[in-house]
Amino acid sequence: MNPAPTTFILTLSCPDRKGLVHAVSGFLLDNGGNIEEAAQFNDQTTGLFFMRVQFSAADQSLSNLQAALAEFAPPLNMQWSLHDATKKVPTVVFVSREGHCLNDLLFRWKSGLLPIDIRAIISNHRDFYQLAASYNVPFHHIPMTAATKAQAEARQYEIIQAEQAELVVLARYMQILSDDLSQKLSGKAINIHHSFLPSFKGAKPYYQAHDRGVKLIGATAHYVTADLDEGPIIEQDVARAFHTDTVDDLTARGRDTESQVLARAVKWHSEHRILINGHKTVVFR
Repeated sequence: MNPAPTTFILTLSCPDRKGLVHAVSGFLLDNGGNIEEAAQFNDQTTGLFFMRVQFSAADQSLSNLQAALAEFAPPLNMQWSLHDATKKVPTVVFVSREGHCLNDLLFRWKSGLLPIDIRAIISNHRDFYQLAASYNVPFHHIPMTAATKAQAEARQYEIIQAEQAELVVLARYMQILSDDLSQKLSGKAINIHHSFLPSFKGAKPYYQAHDRGVKLIGATAHYVTADLDEGPIIEQDVARAFHTDTVDDLTARGRDTESQVLARAVKWHSEHRILINGHKTVVFR
């Protein structure tokens, strides 16, 4: 009996030109690929072409396809990434003292709703060590002060590397990453901000929103960059606000929105549906 074909996901971007879809389809055909799902986008403002293709291929390994792509892509000035669609993305989660997003991610992960593998939880507080233990996930308490920030981040990065993490999720982690760590995690660290960016950046956005009397509050999932709350936005959502709401009301309602927005961003990232387009993203949902 022949083994079942392996499913792969190819993502790519390059300067737009005629025949790109035909060229990619032909490449996959020549390498035994059968396309199962495909989406593409041409950014008229930048002249860039983006594509995501899920395909199956019998008798093909990831390394063989990567070698073939390494020859196919350069003439098209193509940036590409190839993944085994069956592999769950190794993930490390950072958290501080608000656990709603962490709890939501752990539940979705254990329920099989997210194609990730949470290998460690890192926190600058001890609050959620019991929650981590209930899911049998290693918990690392790494206190941080201004004086110990460099050493603490060095330890954090050691854990990320030791767990071979390909995704870091800041699940309401209330410390600003240094420029150095932000650069090391470029394109693979997702933060949830409890506001509808670019409004109400920084700390206590629900207080800012309450003070301004807004009628909508929101949450934003974005990639981490050295510029605080300025990374490419992945997903956003809003909830209604009313004149009778207190700050506590807004905070409670906002937490639900934060959890849902972060979960969607993590899901799309781990399904390789997001391509970074300058300071924006292309999301093939």
